[in-house]
Amino acid sequence: MSKPKDLSWFDALVAIIATLRAPGGCPWDRKQTHASLRENLLSECYEVLEALDEGDTDKLRDELGDLLMQIVLHAQIATEAGEFGLGEVIEGINSKLIHRHPHIFGSKKVKDAEEVAVNWEALKEEEREPGASILESVPKQMPALGYSQEVQRRAAHVGFDWEDVDGVIDKLAEEVGEFKRAQNQDEKATEFGDLLFTLANIALRMGVDPEAALREANRRFYKRFNYMEELCRKRGLNLGDLSFDEPNALWEEAKKKLK
Repeated sequence: MSKPKDLSWFDALVAIIATLRAPGGCPWDRKQTHASLRENLLSECYEVLEALDEGDTDKLRDELGDLLMQIVLHAQIATEAGEFGLGEVIEGINSKLIHRHPHIFGSKKVKDAEEVAVNWEALKEEEREPGASILESVPKQMPALGYSQEVQRRAAHVGFDWEDVDGVIDKLAEEVGEFKRAQNQDEKATEFGDLLFTLANIALRMGVDPEAALREANRRFYKRFNYMEELCRKRGLNLGDLSFDEPNALWEEAKKKLK
C-alpha cells in the first residue's frame, strides 16, 4: 500500500488509520475496540499533561499527535460499526463552539473573559436535558481531585458555596479535627476524603489546579529524594541504615539545592 504524499495534512492521518484498520492492515490496529483503547487514550492524555508541565514544546507537539491519533482511531472504529463518522465528530464540535461563542459568531457583546465564562455556563445549561443535574455531565472517570473541583465549581455557580475563603479555611480546620477523632479505618477514609474535598474547594477559589499542583509536588519530591540517594552514594552511606535525624538533614540539603 502506498503512503500519502503530504504527511502534514489531516486527511493523510485519516487515510493512514483507515489503511491500518482495513483487511490486510495491521493486526494490532484491526483488533482494537473503543473499550480496548481506553487505557491508551488516558495514557496519551497524561503524556500531553506531562509535556505541558515540563514546558517542552517539541514533546508537546509529538504527544498531541499521539492524542489526535487516538481520536481518529476511535472515529474510524465508529465508522466501521455504523455508529458515527469523523465528519459528525467535527460537525458536532464546530456547532458547539459557534453556539457557545455568540459574542464572536453572533451579535452578543461581552466586556471581558469573566463574562464569557458566565455566558458559557448559561449556554451549557440550555444544552442540558430538562431535569438533568448540573453535575451529570461531569465525567465520573476523571481523576478524583479534578472531579471534586469541577462539581464544586458547578455547585458554586448556582450559589451553593461558602461566602468567602475564610469559611472554607474554617471548614478545613473542622475536617482536620474530625479526621483526628476518627475511631476506625472506615471513619478515617471518610474524613480524609472530606479533607481532600475541602482542599479542592480552596484550590478552586485560589485559581489552583489541584492535579497540576500535586504533580508538581510529586516532581519536587522525586528530584529531592533522588538527590538524597546520590549524596548517600557519594558519601558511602546506605539510606536505609541512617538514624531518624540523618535523612532529614539530607532532605534539607536537597531542598536548598533543588527548588
